[in-house]
Amino acid sequence: MELAGKVALVTGAGSGIGKAIAEVFGREGIHVLVNDVDPSGREVAERVGGTFLPADLADPQAVKALALKALDARGRVDLLVNNAGFQHVSPVESFPEEIWAKMIQVMLTAPFQLIKYLIPGMKERGWGRVINVASLHGVVASPFKAAYISAKHGMLGLTKTVALEVAEHGVTVNAICPAYVRTPLVEKQIQAQAKTHGIPEGEVIAKVMLEPAAIKRLIEPEEVAEFALYLASDRGQSFTGAAHLMDLGWTAR
Repeated sequence: MELAGKVALVTGAGSGIGKAIAEVFGREGIHVLVNDVDPSGREVAERVGGTFLPADLADPQAVKALALKALDARGRVDLLVNNAGFQHVSPVESFPEEIWAKMIQVMLTAPFQLIKYLIPGMKERGWGRVINVASLHGVVASPFKAAYISAKHGMLGLTKTVALEVAEHGVTVNAICPAYVRTPLVEKQIQAQAKTHGIPEGEVIAKVMLEPAAIKRLIEPEEVAEFALYLASDRGQSFTGAAHLMDLGWTAR
């Protein structure tokens, strides 16, 4: 495949969607720079023949250092996948301000930083891909998730803006917006939603998560990863500045 030999930095790749993307990219001969704050990222990197670059994206200086380490590791970064994120569920009046700041940093400011530091090389080489793993909650809202939804809405604006700036240089910038994916993050959300709504965990998926969806199932991480591969490949070169909904029919109503 035309992507063999390319270099990709995938954040939050120690589990969930990021892990699936790292595995699919590695399968295609891409050298994956696996970032995660958790040591589990090392195992993923070893499995896909990549390089583990630990960093806490909640620290702006660590994000800049990560970008520099990524460039030093293989001399360039051709693909950037901004995937790292976490969730906190709370009514806005009791939402901790320090958690708000951390979530915005990890899920919006850090992607901006990495784009800022890595896009010049892509432009210089005349080829690059930025894939932002946003969320269905980048286009719709749900209660008790103010910071997450604000960050994901902001990520879509960032995606569109950068896409317009770099299109003439052979670089595409896209966002993937999946509904609920079967990941450790979602499993934690199920527990939090059960507590917030005062219902058993077994009812959360059906009555809270999937009630608005036409297709009543969770998305598998590999489905998102295969679509990321499509956007990264030459087959996806006509797509840029777009928010690609993988929403199980959620927004069709």
